[in-house]
Amino acid sequence: MNAPDSLQRIDEENGIVREYDYGGDHQIVVDFGEGYGNATIDVVDGTAIVVVGTGEDEEQFEVDLPTDASDVSANNGILTITA
Repeated sequence: MNAPDSLQRIDEENGIVREYDYGGDHQIVVDFGEGYGNATIDVVDGTAIVVVGTGEDEEQFEVDLPTDASDVSANNGILTITA
């Protein structure tokens, strides 16, 4: 599993996108950056819609999920995609 191209924008705008391999599991971890707080996530037709921030600082990202993604979660402004 490779990080989707749609994560390029996040990596270029003060966020951090990293990939990790843990034996048979592969993870893509996205830290949206300081000040965003919690993220909410909704998965629709292979796309994760992630909303970070609040009020006027709210920002939405659409992330195309890899076909082999088995779990998508968000906690404390960090998105984790597992395959």
